[in-house]
Amino acid sequence: MRLKGKTAIITGATSGMGKAMAERFSMEGASLVLSGRSQERGLELERNLNKAGGKVVFVAGDVGKLEVNEILVKTAIEHFGKLDTVVTNAGKLGLGSITEISLNEWQETINTNLNSVFYLSRLAIPEMLKNGGGCILANSSIAAFKSFPNHAAYCASKAALVALVKEMAVDYGPKIRVNTICPGPVDTPLIWDSAQAFENPETIVQQTANNTLMKRLGKPEDIASLALFLVSEEASWITGAAYTIDGGILVK
Repeated sequence: MRLKGKTAIITGATSGMGKAMAERFSMEGASLVLSGRSQERGLELERNLNKAGGKVVFVAGDVGKLEVNEILVKTAIEHFGKLDTVVTNAGKLGLGSITEISLNEWQETINTNLNSVFYLSRLAIPEMLKNGGGCILANSSIAAFKSFPNHAAYCASKAALVALVKEMAVDYGPKIRVNTICPGPVDTPLIWDSAQAFENPETIVQQTANNTLMKRLGKPEDIASLALFLVSEEASWITGAAYTIDGGILVK
């Protein structure tokens, strides 16, 4: 029960890494406000976690919009009385080179991957400070450090996110810790969508798994374990850090 008595917001919680984080955090005693675009999947997750003894509220919406983030913070305070932790996990690929991607797709990718973190952090930090402090964990990507064909908006937004996290850690330490995780190839719907940028997506995914030192794709639960550590008191001396969790693919 490493998160007993803590209240957390997790965005992008209806599938993949975000869902794994929600399940793990709930098991560890956290009260949760979860967000995602799919109301159907979100309400199902809410029901399942509450049935298992959790304290979970789901809010459907696009976190690329300021007003949705306002609702998330308001919901945390109204339901649980405080806010300790924010995990910004929502992400969008926005496939295309800069001459091919539409202006709308570029803007939506930046809104989802970067602006949403700005919005939610800006709203959450004052509430955390009222409570004596807290932590923010942003889900970036190894795309912050490695370029992928036809991922211009994704790579740009994820790299900017790493820089933003480090700057926030400077501004709000020591009361608020701010870190980022940078996953590599994880077996979620996102990696299969990403592979569509190539002519042979299934082959690319298998080759990617084989290119890791661990010879497999990551599991959402692998990411959830690192996220749990970084938001827990066990990581109380860690801030401004960017953790790659990629099966060793970046060192090859």
